Amino acid sequence: MARLIPQLSSSNPPPTHAELAAIIANDSCDVLVAKDGDSIVGSLTLVVFPIPTGIRAWIEDVVVDEAARGKGVGEALNTFALQRARERGAKTVDLTSRPSREAANRLYQRLGFVARDTNVYRYTL
Repeated sequence: MARLIPQLSSSNPPPTHAELAAIIANDSCDVLVAKDGDSIVGSLTLVVFPIPTGIRAWIEDVVVDEAARGKGVGEALNTFALQRARERGAKTVDLTSRPSREAANRLYQRLGFVARDTNVYRYTL
């Protein structure tokens, strides 16, 4: 997985073994991986959490290895994540995707995601 993260974000280092273990141990997180033989060719993190208006989910850090793109890996990861979110009782699943990720945005729309009329804000701590 360490080689996938730089393909997603050049500004963040890959997680250490301890950091990844902590994410996997967190009951709110499902770290999904796609494999081709012994190689991990894609990953996605599904976060499911309760809030006063119901159970919600976010899909985060979706990345498919450059060599595996266009082969259905991203679709399989997202489809499984949506099924898992449904099983865990989520009412909605949200995600964000940069406009420059054109293929990913087409995939999300094909899967039924709808762009929301909202602003996404971030506060860096």
